[in-house]
Amino acid sequence: MPDLNTEISLCRLCADRFAATATAHSPRPVLWFRPGVRVVIIGQAPGARVHRSGIPFDDPSGDRLRDWLGVGRAAFYDRSRVAIVPMAFCFPGYNAKGADLPPPPVCAKTWAAKVRDHIGHAHLTLLIGGYAQKWHMDTRAGVTETVAGRQNHAPNVFPLPHPSWRNTGWLQKNPWFDAQLLPALRHCVKEVLA
Repeated sequence: MPDLNTEISLCRLCADRFAATATAHSPRPVLWFRPGVRVVIIGQAPGARVHRSGIPFDDPSGDRLRDWLGVGRAAFYDRSRVAIVPMAFCFPGYNAKGADLPPPPVCAKTWAAKVRDHIGHAHLTLLIGGYAQKWHMDTRAGVTETVAGRQNHAPNVFPLPHPSWRNTGWLQKNPWFDAQLLPALRHCVKEVLA
């Protein structure tokens, strides 16, 4: 019987969906998890660069996220300590206007519980963006409210906005994120990864 990583890497549930996008691409699940990690990063879905490289957050969003966490690439990509589990393992493609399509819900419905059971208990879970927060926190609140209410989920869950350049305006409108939340996040990550 194939292991979970093999099962997911062979998944083609969304092949027709991806073929119908503006990018007309094939599925390429990007997997980065093992049992026993300390930190689980749950994001949205791989972007086009990550689809090509096969390495999660191997793009400017990843640079910003690593800065937020206060860790370098070596610590971030240490599979024995950090798992990166998006809401969808494949790049969902672009719409006609060139924007990222949302992660197909079938991916999380099919794999999220199995991956969570496989990983086991992690000391810290980072929920990046609205899709991850709504799924894992069962909330109807928006990203700003959820991130601002981080203390309601402390100390094991840390909701964050997506680190995309598209959220630069959000970061400018919410200076408390840099001033108050990021120091707490860095401290927490440093303790958990120590």
